[in-house]
Amino acid sequence: MQSTELSTGLFLRNCKPGQKLSDFKLIAFDMDSTLINIECVDEVADAAGRKAEVAAITEAAMRGEITDYKESLRQRVTLLKGVTVAHLEQVYTQRLQLNPGAADLVVACKKAGLKVLLVSSGFTYFADRIRDRLGIDFARSNVLEVESGPNCGTLTGRMVDQPWGDICDGAEKRRTLLEVSTLLGIEPSQCIAVGDGANDLAMMGVAGLSVAFHAKPIVREQAMVSIESGGLDRLLEVLQTT
Repeated sequence: MQSTELSTGLFLRNCKPGQKLSDFKLIAFDMDSTLINIECVDEVADAAGRKAEVAAITEAAMRGEITDYKESLRQRVTLLKGVTVAHLEQVYTQRLQLNPGAADLVVACKKAGLKVLLVSSGFTYFADRIRDRLGIDFARSNVLEVESGPNCGTLTGRMVDQPWGDICDGAEKRRTLLEVSTLLGIEPSQCIAVGDGANDLAMMGVAGLSVAFHAKPIVREQAMVSIESGGLDRLLEVLQTT
């Protein structure tokens, strides 16, 4: 589908003219490589000396080349067995940064009356901290299982089932957006979904406005807004804030 370049590195496709940020009531963000600068699973794998192997699976999954996302994540998490919680802390403190414009966009959304959802195929160890750091209203992500007993503080290579299900994949991201929409008493058309990988397409497909951020080709091609240079706050060039 043909797109129009609004300004350098900012492309629009089938966007309604004159839309305001306040026309929407919820914005849903992916976390890894969207709100933050890294893929956490890849950086955690670095501690196990397996970054290249894990990153190759991540890249294929984000490009949509792996159809069973849950299995691809299980494979990657298995390779994290034995990594310590101390290594997770190092990733958070030494490697993880908010992407440019992330904080400014969240502030603008909240000022305009939107609720904010973080929905990630990453891990609660990082997602819950980003939620608290940015004042995000709702968050859903995956829980890494940690050994107890003699190996206390090391990862088992498995994830923990949660009340809503086993793994937050693309289908769960979509379901979560719809669940929160229902909770807020709004329509999916009043939602914005922001992501970069193939596992974000399902939630982007039901949202009133879909936004790709420095995304994989399959996502750029389908999103209504594609930010290909600059920060997340470039969305404010598309949506009037007053």
